[in-house]
Amino acid sequence: MPIEHAFIDAEGAAANLAARIADVLAAAIATRGAAAIALSGGRSPKPVLAALALTPLDWDKVVVTLVDERWVAPDHADSNERLLRETLLTGAAAAARFVPMKNAAADAYAGQAAVEEAFTTLPWPLDIVLLGMGEDGHTASLFPQAKELADGLSSQARTIAVTPPAAPHQRLSLTASAILSARHIFLQIGGDAKKTVYDRALSDGPIEELPIRLALKQSATPVEVWISET
Repeated sequence: MPIEHAFIDAEGAAANLAARIADVLAAAIATRGAAAIALSGGRSPKPVLAALALTPLDWDKVVVTLVDERWVAPDHADSNERLLRETLLTGAAAAARFVPMKNAAADAYAGQAAVEEAFTTLPWPLDIVLLGMGEDGHTASLFPQAKELADGLSSQARTIAVTPPAAPHQRLSLTASAILSARHIFLQIGGDAKKTVYDRALSDGPIEELPIRLALKQSATPVEVWISET
């Protein structure tokens, strides 16, 4: 079962999550001389990333990448890379090495092989994968009913190109195997709607119905979940 951290408000959850991430990264640097983290985009991680940027760490020993990315220009409003550059990779934290999930290829399918190759330079396994969850139960860009979902759940590659069935933009995403190989898997959710989906995901049912189950319904790397009421 997941390890749950419950908070009344999103601000308290974000501060606590940022501190937990910093502790894990610092321990990894002390033990292995380097640390690696894959982060999610969206609204919820913004305060986490902003708080983490202010944390004293040996940032030049940290490698940062993404859990998933929309196939848009890095300066596009929907770009997760842009979010990281504006919130986390600032000040002292700008010394971290960032490995993007978007390149100059015409689409995500054409660009996936080069990203896969770039990801060989990351220190695997990653120390932390920070997941989010949509109200449809997707995590990373592994969407219910996406034609690539079966491959995303079974592939031994680290990345996969995805066309979401409803959300805009092609995506590049970590596969289930890349996510589950991490030393620590964290999940951040907030609000009643997502809590309801999370509770459903803890019940029996196929991963294909609610892909977040790929993390929640395994015990090799217990998931820590930060839950806020707002």
